[in-house]
Amino acid sequence: MAAEKPHMNLAIIGHIDHGKSTLVGRLLYETGVVPPHIIEKYKEEAKAKGKESFAFAWVMDSLKEERERGITIDVAHKRFDTDKYYFTIVDCPGHRDFVKNMITGASQADAAILVVAAPEGVQAQTKEHVFLSRTLGINQLIVAINKMDMVKYDQKRYEEVKNDISQLLKMVGYKPDDITFIPTSAFMGDNVSKLSENTPWYKGPTVLQALDLLKEPEKPVDLPLRVPVQDVYSISGVGTVPVGRVETGKMKKGDKVVFMPPGVEGEVKSIEMHHEEIPEAVPGDNIGWNVRGVGKDEIRRGDVCGHTTNPPTVADEFTAQIVVLQHPSAITVGYTPVFHCHTAQVACTITEIQKKLDPRTGQVKEENPTFIKAGDAAIVKVKPTRPLVIENVREIPQLGRFAIRDMGQTIAAGMVIDVKKK
Repeated sequence: MAAEKPHMNLAIIGHIDHGKSTLVGRLLYETGVVPPHIIEKYKEEAKAKGKESFAFAWVMDSLKEERERGITIDVAHKRFDTDKYYFTIVDCPGHRDFVKNMITGASQADAAILVVAAPEGVQAQTKEHVFLSRTLGINQLIVAINKMDMVKYDQKRYEEVKNDISQLLKMVGYKPDDITFIPTSAFMGDNVSKLSENTPWYKGPTVLQALDLLKEPEKPVDLPLRVPVQDVYSISGVGTVPVGRVETGKMKKGDKVVFMPPGVEGEVKSIEMHHEEIPEAVPGDNIGWNVRGVGKDEIRRGDVCGHTTNPPTVADEFTAQIVVLQHPSAITVGYTPVFHCHTAQVACTITEIQKKLDPRTGQVKEENPTFIKAGDAAIVKVKPTRPLVIENVREIPQLGRFAIRDMGQTIAAGMVIDVKKK
């Protein structure tokens, strides 16, 4: 069965026009997820409209139309298999919501493909995405230097872009030697599933081979149990059933658990996954667990379940390192946006801006600055306006990252470096 393969979440990141959708379409096509006749159909339509290169991107964008036309294929899951793994593509069209989803959703990526177009090279958004990947804890990266067909497969241009990206990766703390660079044309199919004769000078793996060279992420089973609650159901004859994804640790039937911040305790009666009862849940499992002794209205989305012997940390205040992505003006002390951490959304006040850092090196640029703005990194002190479970990123990284949202956009991303418990 295919499901026996290890699963990986893959983010496709990079500047908006550098061919991400086309690469995704190409990967799905080359791994047999999208049947050739559908691609052909799109190609003809695209050609008729004079936009042939959009054929693969169209596959991704045409879900709505597909349903209307009754084509049964569902690319929405964006799942594909390689020899070694099965991948789910974490969708990140505009990076603003990508940040929020990456930090708070079940979509924490295990690895990413950074797509950089050879003609344009590194752009501002490329930098932002690389920085974010680092902040979000994505340690494995593949770089596709795309649209090689548009630079006539010129090795010199490839090396220039590769060099620029290597500098950028080094600045944020990646080791370029650990990263696979691949010259691709997602549109033409060069070096995606088979090595291209257009790049005889390239001796490395194809994109699919590079994906199989990734290391399987370790499941953090040895960390304390943490299950952020996504929803709470009350099922007649059963009782209270919270639903969520196990981030760290293990949960077994009979475990004594506590939900924080409310401090409500109970015992795990049963655990279900995919409508089947399971004896034990581990990180990555999306579960429903029936808890004896807990009322439906005592717990809610954003609470975190852990063992009574090692309860989730409720912060009175915390210190964090943040990167400001965008803000119309400047961020000063007293600013109270909404922090999205795991499944919780809590307004928090920035009570101190302790240091301004150079986002490229992490060196301190200024002590106690009066404000920070887009492009800055900083160490700040934060006070939640109501109880919030959040952990030190060094101890439980899965619950130590957050996104800051305001005015309908992601303002900043960050990680917790110190927590003062309530």
